[in-house]
Amino acid sequence: MATTPFLRNKYWVLRHGKSIPNEKGLIVSSLENGTRREYQLASEGVDQALLAGELFLKELNENNIPLENVRICYSPFSRTTHTAEVVASVLNLPFEGPQCKVMEDLRERFFGPSFELLSHDKYPEIWALDEKDPFMRPEGGESVNDVVSRLATAMAAMELEFQGCAILVVSHGDPLQILQTLLNAVKQVTEPNCDNLASRIETVRVHNILSQHRKNALLTGELRSVVQ
Repeated sequence: MATTPFLRNKYWVLRHGKSIPNEKGLIVSSLENGTRREYQLASEGVDQALLAGELFLKELNENNIPLENVRICYSPFSRTTHTAEVVASVLNLPFEGPQCKVMEDLRERFFGPSFELLSHDKYPEIWALDEKDPFMRPEGGESVNDVVSRLATAMAAMELEFQGCAILVVSHGDPLQILQTLLNAVKQVTEPNCDNLASRIETVRVHNILSQHRKNALLTGELRSVVQ
């Protein structure tokens, strides 16, 4: 399998399984609310996480990747922690062990107090703003560009800590849309002075790329290979 030369690892992304907030149609995006136990996976989401784990295991086997080379990096929210724990159980990896790592920079995008705990029918308002200006914050919340900053930090940390690993990033809809948009764009960078991930991310941190993150939307429990 060909490897992207500016990265030391291979990456998959997994959006958490269907959560209790998903079932209730609620936006739960603050760290304080998101880490509450009552906002973990719904029973359907557990089933989705099990299927995602089995699919990931199949892909690892097809690519001859040993389990000792697998790392699961996940958001601290209840729904992502629950998802990562289910996947780890499918892979027979100890969740409290060194192969599973919680990373706060992978947390959900905070949409701001004017959206928190309200109906998810309000999401299109945010995405319309993103398309118009990905550098503009919803009131009190994070812009697409703000999420890029912490995803860049998360990627740098994973690249520094791990080498030659298959990394499963378990996160949320918006952060994973944005991460895929970034990684798909950095693969296309050809400037000779952009020979590392940080410089490539800065090159693609522009309106016409960041405003299109919705094109990389994931369903709940959807697994996707992003960088090989």
